[in-house]
Amino acid sequence: MTVVGPFGLSVRDQALEADVQAGLTAVEEGLLEATKSEVPFITEAAQHLVRAGGKRFRPLLVMLAAQFGDPYAPGIVPSAVVVELTHLATLYHDDVMDEASVRRGVDSANTRWGNSVAVLTGDFLFARASQILADLGPEAVRVQALAFERLVTGQILETAGPSDGRDPVEHYLDVLGGKTGSLVAVSCRFGAMMSGADETVVDVLTQYGERLGVAFQLADDVLDIASDSHESGKTPGTDLREGIPTLPVLRLRERAARLGLPEDIALCELLDSDLGDDARLEEALTALRAHPALEQARRDTVRYAEEARAALAPLPECDSKAALLELCDAVVHRAG
Repeated sequence: MTVVGPFGLSVRDQALEADVQAGLTAVEEGLLEATKSEVPFITEAAQHLVRAGGKRFRPLLVMLAAQFGDPYAPGIVPSAVVVELTHLATLYHDDVMDEASVRRGVDSANTRWGNSVAVLTGDFLFARASQILADLGPEAVRVQALAFERLVTGQILETAGPSDGRDPVEHYLDVLGGKTGSLVAVSCRFGAMMSGADETVVDVLTQYGERLGVAFQLADDVLDIASDSHESGKTPGTDLREGIPTLPVLRLRERAARLGLPEDIALCELLDSDLGDDARLEEALTALRAHPALEQARRDTVRYAEEARAALAPLPECDSKAALLELCDAVVHRAG
């Protein structure tokens, strides 16, 4: 049994391990090649987050989904590069919107070079992803375009906030389906589609990816509060400090509105105050860690991970399916 990819995923079959490792190595080379420019400064900025590392969660899913067809088909690695470039591009833009100073343990691009360079670098990555995509055929272009539309729609909905009368939790889960679930779903879809898998298998893996992507982000929400050191390079409470309404906070506000308990209202008021002060932020983190809202967010994470697991039921038993099932457990473990 060998550990590969993010979360310490264990792969029991040597052939599968070799395919996945070779694929991820090729993706890494493809990312560096795709982010090269004749202008050295553009190369430096475009490779800033590539070289900072990352889980390569989406390329891993491409490789595993490709096992349900021909895992050596020529479109598999390029499609994995496309989804990772798209993901990286959104990080450049997200950091500008969130005014983030750190990404993956290094200075964010906007901190290092300013907002304009960060936004334009994200655009450069989108352009390079589109060039690769064009060689994968019109169906791949259509799939990616629809996913990108959902991703941007999710971002806009997050910025706009829930409409009057809309449940904030439902709104937030819809946002995550667009912002995160869409691209994770496409990762699974591309892997299966490029490998020539049956359309029913492609659909099953797409549904799996959608749910796993939401579970993955919900686990990040829990980690932002519950962990001592955040896997993404962010310190605990980063989202709290920046006023980003993650699921534990939304569950707290929902409970405060429903029950009207003084301690819940007081905690909401603390979260609405200036959390730039380290002591106040630590007070908020301590209170949330002991609050039922955090456990509710964990249960929400488990629910989406279990829906992802259930989606895989129609697939035949094999080592790749076992690895995809293990990812469901790994996501839940991150939030545990």
